[in-house]
Amino acid sequence: MRASLFAAGLAVLGLLGCAALPPDVEDSTARPYSDAVAARFARPAVRYDTPAFAPGRRDYTSDAELAALLGRIAARPSAGVSVRRIVAGRSQQGVAIEALHFARTGAAPRPRVLLIGQQHGDEPAAAEALLVLAGELSGSPLLDRIEVLVLPRANPDGAAVGRRVAADASDINRDHLLLRTPEAQAIAALAREVSPAVVVDVHEHTVVGRYLEKFAAVQRHDLLLQYATTANLPAALTQASEDWFRRPLLDALTARGLTAEWYYTTPLAPAARHLAMGGVQPDTGRNVMGLRNAVSILLESRGVGIGRLHFTRRVHSQVVALRSILESAARHADDLRSLQAGADAEVRASACRGDAVVLASQTPERRVVRFLHPDTGADLPLDVDWRSSLTLRPLIVRARPCAYWLAADAGATVDRLRALGLTVRRLDTATPLVAEAYRETGRDSGERDDVRGSIVDAGGIVRVQVALESAAPFSAPAGSFVVPLDQPLANLALVALEPDTQNSYFAHCLLARLEQLRRVRAMPP
Repeated sequence: MRASLFAAGLAVLGLLGCAALPPDVEDSTARPYSDAVAARFARPAVRYDTPAFAPGRRDYTSDAELAALLGRIAARPSAGVSVRRIVAGRSQQGVAIEALHFARTGAAPRPRVLLIGQQHGDEPAAAEALLVLAGELSGSPLLDRIEVLVLPRANPDGAAVGRRVAADASDINRDHLLLRTPEAQAIAALAREVSPAVVVDVHEHTVVGRYLEKFAAVQRHDLLLQYATTANLPAALTQASEDWFRRPLLDALTARGLTAEWYYTTPLAPAARHLAMGGVQPDTGRNVMGLRNAVSILLESRGVGIGRLHFTRRVHSQVVALRSILESAARHADDLRSLQAGADAEVRASACRGDAVVLASQTPERRVVRFLHPDTGADLPLDVDWRSSLTLRPLIVRARPCAYWLAADAGATVDRLRALGLTVRRLDTATPLVAEAYRETGRDSGERDDVRGSIVDAGGIVRVQVALESAAPFSAPAGSFVVPLDQPLANLALVALEPDTQNSYFAHCLLARLEQLRRVRAMPP
């Protein structure tokens, strides 16, 4: 794309000319660190006009205000731009989960970018930043190249009470494979409908809390970020995420005096003194969207645990990052078409061929991470145990089957797979297959874990150990199901159905018996 068009886009989006104002004190409560630390986070010279930024406002845009604002944006006349208001689903308490779809009127479909905010209700900067973006997209020349969908608040119930989890205490961002919550189902339905080429999941991260307790340090960076890092991703997706998106994003932040680092967290357990990048389990929005063959990026501004402190800067860091991602998507619009088509074709062609990683883990390393001293505000480099998600350690590897067979009474599993967007075929007649059965060699119960620790909302899971019987002829009864792996979303089927992982449908009792599942190694034409 011509440089002049991008300059025009930056002018429209208000990216030019940000100077610093005095330290931003936007909360009357006591700060969790010194004035010297606060001075590191000067308020940017920008003014945002979402409801949360009204004079004297101490809370954030409410669910009702958000819905009203989306309605006004959708109704605003804009020459040559279609703004479609979408109700993707409803929360557990019945609140609409809404998105706006921005596209050029009458134009052929363009690569779609899906922006998702506030899956965790106590991370308000995410929704405010996306409302800022939604308010300016109708006038953006970037729509000449891409379409944009903005879903500002995926967890309205949690946002209403400032709580991380949904109304039933589920962590929505650990539910994108199981789809137990209506909130995760709404996001999956939207992804099925629009097949985004790029997905951005917007969050906030803890600033003090366990970092202050474990390391006597305060988080330094305005933004932590990471793209999809799970097994079986097409390598081209990872390369594009790095080259087309992450590197320009870092440049955009640096140009505006903002700092960034890979996303990391530390376990909730006080004795666990290591840092871990975002996990490699195929359950978060970031990783599941990657397995949908999208460039999938996580953004986390500093914010959890500090109330309204530095709120303008937190929102601004997200806005700068999101604008950079949209600009990169527009610049690489033709590349994104090819990338997504190539990833789809690669996954389809992998059926019956080669190996697939059923289970992988992070790689332990040492790394120097910069924090801030809580008293002096000076940089505090710490040499820490680091769990990297950029290099995976395969733990279970199996030959990739041609398909999976499911028994006729596995309807709950079939419904979830279809909700993910997978094709599942019901057999009208008995069909000869060659298939491997699973044989249980051991089991116990346990909890589902991520890099923070146990996922408390998940409850107990079945941890089963299995061996594979030799492939043998098998007459699949009429009424049973086949999930072919020569389809673009086949890797989602693999992680859902291989039974001996903590995210599998068997571990969560959507499949009651191993006899309901087989690995198909040969199928009739």
